[in-house]
Amino acid sequence: MIVLVLLISTIPCIFAYKGIIKAYETRAVSIRTADIQSQCTILSNQLTSCNYLSDQSSEVVNANLTQLANIYNGRVMIINSDLQVVKDTFSIDDGKTIVSENVVKCMKGTNTNFYDKENKYIEVTSPIMIGDSKKISGVMLASVSTDSIEESLRILNQKGNMILGLILILLIVLSLFIAQIVVKPFQRIKAYIDNVSEGYEEGDMHVETFSEAEEMAESVNTMLGRLKQLNDSREEFVSNVSHELRTPLTSMKVLADSLVAMGEAPVELYQEFMADIAKEIDRENDIISDLLSLVKMDRKAPDLNIQTVNINDLLELILKRLKPIAEKKNIEVVLESFRPVTAEIDEVKLTLAFSNLVENAIKYNKQDGFVHVSLNADHKYFYVKVVDSGIGIPEEDQARIFERFYRVDKSHSREIGGTGLGLAITRSAIVIHRGSIKVYSNEEEGTTFTVRIPLVYVM
Repeated sequence: MIVLVLLISTIPCIFAYKGIIKAYETRAVSIRTADIQSQCTILSNQLTSCNYLSDQSSEVVNANLTQLANIYNGRVMIINSDLQVVKDTFSIDDGKTIVSENVVKCMKGTNTNFYDKENKYIEVTSPIMIGDSKKISGVMLASVSTDSIEESLRILNQKGNMILGLILILLIVLSLFIAQIVVKPFQRIKAYIDNVSEGYEEGDMHVETFSEAEEMAESVNTMLGRLKQLNDSREEFVSNVSHELRTPLTSMKVLADSLVAMGEAPVELYQEFMADIAKEIDRENDIISDLLSLVKMDRKAPDLNIQTVNINDLLELILKRLKPIAEKKNIEVVLESFRPVTAEIDEVKLTLAFSNLVENAIKYNKQDGFVHVSLNADHKYFYVKVVDSGIGIPEEDQARIFERFYRVDKSHSREIGGTGLGLAITRSAIVIHRGSIKVYSNEEEGTTFTVRIPLVYVM
C-alpha cells in the first residue's frame, strides 16, 4: 500500500522534472541558434560588401570570422558556389569540396539550422550575395559547440535529482505517518475481532477516526450483534426443545409412577391414566414431527417438489378440513377468491403453512368470531390474506412470533395446545418459495397475516 502511494506520488514529480529539463534544453538551443544565425547574417553582409569569395585577404573579415569561432567554441567555413571551401577557421578543409544537404539548401535561398544532440553541436548556414544583387554566390557554414548547454543540463539534472531525492524521502516519511494513522484503527478492529474469536466478552467497538474506519467498526458491531442474537436464539431454542420434550415425558413418568404406587387401582382409573399417557405421547410425537419439518426446511437446498397447483382449490380444501374445528366455537370461515390462480409451488409445504395460519386464526379466536381468507394475484405474485376477529397479538411480541417455541401467552397457549413451532414452520415454508409474510394486529381487535409468493418458482 505504501509503495503504491509513493509510486503514485512520485510519478507526477518525475514527469514534471523531465518536462522542465526538456523545456530548458529546447529554449537554450533555440536562443543559441538564433544568436549564431544573427551573427552569421551580419558577417555574410560584410563578406558580400568586400567580395570575400574572390579575395580572402581582408584582415578585418578574417579576424571577425576567427573571433566568431572562438566566442562560440566552434568552426566557420566559407563555401563558394562551386561548393569549394575558400576559408576554414580550423585551416583543415581549405580548397576542398564539401557536399552538405544544408549547404545545398542554403545555395537555393533557404537558411538552415540543425541541432545534433548526440555530437553536441549546432550547425547554421547563411547565404552570401553578389554585390547588391539577390543572387547567392556562396554560403557561410558555422558549427558551434553546445558544451555549455550540456554543462548547464548536467548541473540542472544533478540539482533536480537531489530535489527528487528529498521529495521522495519526505514522501516516505509522510506516507509512513499517514499509513500509521490509517492502519491504527484497523489494527484495533482486528484486535477486537481476535478477542471475540478467542471467546472474550467484548462490548461495542468505538473507533473515532475517519469515516471509513467508523463505518467498518459499525458493520463489525452489527455483525457481532447479529451473531450474538443468533447464538442467544440457538441457546434459547435448545433450551426450549429440551423443555418441550421433557414436559410430556415428565407427565408420563408421573402418571406411570402413580399407577405403580396404587397397586390395586380400579380399571376406570387405569383407563383414565393410560388415556392421559397416550395424549402426552401424541404431544411428544407432534413436537418431534414439527422439529423434523423445520430441520428439512432449514437446509440450504431444501428438497422441493415443485408443481403447477391451483391455489383456489388448495385453499378450499384447507378450509374444508378445518371447518369442524371452527364449528366447535361457532366461528365463520369464509374464502374470497378474486380470480383463478395457478402457481409453481411445493403443495405439501405450502398446505402446511396455510393450514397453520388458518388453524391459529381459529384457535386464538373468540366465540362466534370469524376467519376471512382472501386470494388475489398480479402478473408476478399471488397474495393470501388471513384475517381473524381473535384476541390479537401485543405489539411488543409481533417481532418474535415467528421464532421457534415462542409463545405470546404461555399459559393460554398450553390450554389451546400446539407445539409453538407452527408459525416458524409457516415462515420457513414461505421463505423457501422466495416469498414473504407480514403480520398486523391489535390486542382484542384481531390479527391479519399477509403472504406474498411468486407465481413462478425461481431457484
